[in-house]
Amino acid sequence: MTQFTSGDGSAQRTIKRPTPTVLSGPPPLTAPQPQPSGGKSSGGAFDGKPSGGIGLVAGFAAVGPRAKTVILPLVGIVVFILLWALTAPMVKTSLGALPGPVAVAAQGVSLVKEWQAGQAEKSAFYEAQSARNAALEAAGRGAEAQDFRYSGSSSFIDQIFTSLFTVAFGFGLASLVAVPLGLVCGLSKGFNAAFNPLVQIFKPISPLAWLPIVTMVVSATMTDPDPTLPKSFVISAVVVMLCSLWPTLINTAVGAASIDKDLLNVGRVLRLSPFARLRRLILPSALPYIFTGMRLSLGVGWMVLIAAEMLAQNPGLGKFVWDEFQNGSEQSLARIMFAVIIIGVIGFLLDRLMMALQSLASRNHET
Repeated sequence: MTQFTSGDGSAQRTIKRPTPTVLSGPPPLTAPQPQPSGGKSSGGAFDGKPSGGIGLVAGFAAVGPRAKTVILPLVGIVVFILLWALTAPMVKTSLGALPGPVAVAAQGVSLVKEWQAGQAEKSAFYEAQSARNAALEAAGRGAEAQDFRYSGSSSFIDQIFTSLFTVAFGFGLASLVAVPLGLVCGLSKGFNAAFNPLVQIFKPISPLAWLPIVTMVVSATMTDPDPTLPKSFVISAVVVMLCSLWPTLINTAVGAASIDKDLLNVGRVLRLSPFARLRRLILPSALPYIFTGMRLSLGVGWMVLIAAEMLAQNPGLGKFVWDEFQNGSEQSLARIMFAVIIIGVIGFLLDRLMMALQSLASRNHET
């Protein structure tokens, strides 16, 4: 008990404080601390080192996100290569057993060496031509100097770049046609109702059906004996355009039709011009749909291109596959399989490129 007295002694207050009690006896029980799951030392205590099974599980859980994006795809690729190597000798063809990964990789190295040899031959040709023209100029016969284009056969690497340029040209044409038409279809119900049956009819047509029509039209139109672009290139690009524009058109129409009507009404209240409404309201809202359609169109265009180049004889990857098939040598099958792998890898990289562009455009739109 504690007493407090005021200064003049007139008032007092007494406050009772509880006296702390000290308990005697054993300490309270506590939960046992978990011991690390490892091996025991010689004295019987744990040595702190994790056991094998639990350590592996804990390590895999610690790198979970990285495992999903890097480790697991690599495991899948390794398993596929092993299965390929084991089963390839069992598959017999007219040219022998199906080539395994080692044989295909060896032909890939051979194709790269052929490209390097071709580049050296091309450089030697132009150096000799430049020296000859310089000698003619020094002798006062500059009028006789001529510049010729190297006419050597295209290598595998050159054909890759030809195919990339062809698909880029056809994809660009498809986007220029599909995006405006898709915006009009999405903003106008009447135009969409009139145009939708045509889309549904032409969308499933195979490139092999388009190719004869396009070939005849282009051959009748390009009558110049030395055109700027080769006919085979134009034919392949137009076929790519006709087959790849539909995903972009459909997705653009869906994106334009899904714009909030209140947003369009605000644009009318603010008396924005049609171009301002398109630039500030419609395109930003439809941009994710447009890029999704363009990704699909680029994938379709890359698939269509290989078939188009086979028949149009455009000097790209499709023609390379066809020529090797017609060649029928011992290395042809391995070269075809290497080309198939490269076609798949390029298609994957093109899709990743479109995803990166979509993310960049979305980020700029948000900021």
